[in-house]
Amino acid sequence: MTILCVRFQLPPMYEAALPGLLGLLEEFTPVVEALPPDGALADLRGAERYFGRSAVELASVIRVRALALYGVDCVIGAGPGPMLARVALRDARPGVTCAVPEEHDAIAEFLAERPVSALPGVGTATARTLCEYGLDTLGLVAAAPLSTLQRLIGAKAGRELREKASGVDRGRVVPNAVSRSIAVERPFDLDELDPDRHRGALLSAAEELGARLRAVEKVCRTLTLTVRYADFPRSRTGSSGGTPISTTRSRTLKEPTAHSASLTKTAYGMYEALGLQRARVRALTLRAEGLAPADRASYQLTFDPVDEKVRRIEEVADRARAKFGPRAVMPGTLAA
Repeated sequence: MTILCVRFQLPPMYEAALPGLLGLLEEFTPVVEALPPDGALADLRGAERYFGRSAVELASVIRVRALALYGVDCVIGAGPGPMLARVALRDARPGVTCAVPEEHDAIAEFLAERPVSALPGVGTATARTLCEYGLDTLGLVAAAPLSTLQRLIGAKAGRELREKASGVDRGRVVPNAVSRSIAVERPFDLDELDPDRHRGALLSAAEELGARLRAVEKVCRTLTLTVRYADFPRSRTGSSGGTPISTTRSRTLKEPTAHSASLTKTAYGMYEALGLQRARVRALTLRAEGLAPADRASYQLTFDPVDEKVRRIEEVADRARAKFGPRAVMPGTLAA
């Protein structure tokens, strides 16, 4: 048991505390991977030897220190690998670390009855396709012929899914920093049900995110949407509690970009895929990740005059906002 997946129970709109909490984990191991907006992976192989304690015992120390120093509780999953630790996190609760056994047979038993959506990286569309063919649990997926899975979801995805469902965890913790991303949050004054208001908030966030990226001459490779809910429904988490929860979705862009229109289109796509319908939303957050210098990025040339016109208008709007303030130029929908 060497990997911890930690989710800090941060109050709404308190994501700024995450860097300090990551620093707490780095006191135990330098191998810490941030999972914005409120989580992290930590590889404790060296820490177990150094402190003479297991990862589960160190998890208890981390929980106590987070409460004492930051007033923040956390839920922690532990496992032999990052994927298994993230699956364990779904069953963890404050004060109790959920740990996946290390023996292969015990891992298979732990995974068998869990839904396919419990695996990190299995999205709504993939889960729906598998469920339509009766493959609704990881145990059934692990027992299914490889050729069947590959016909349903593709050769590479089918092979990887079968491995993960069987408990094979080839992942590793990749140290990173939360500062390698830029986030924009749009909270609502009241719990918001109106999809048009949700889309308006996403448009506003994408516009600001694009402007901030262009201001620092960066492009992003990945866009992440976090939706914070007003309630704590059992259907989304499998557990109950009294604090707001969130759903996070990430999408790799077709090409690295800081183009607001591309960011908005991707944000809308992730939002529509969630199928929130009548969900009461407390806040929406867009995060640009995988930042790289804009002068080293390339993008597909197009003969579309509309796209070229939009990009030129975007450059002019950036100069106007820099001179007259961020609200000098904005989409008509937001101005209304």
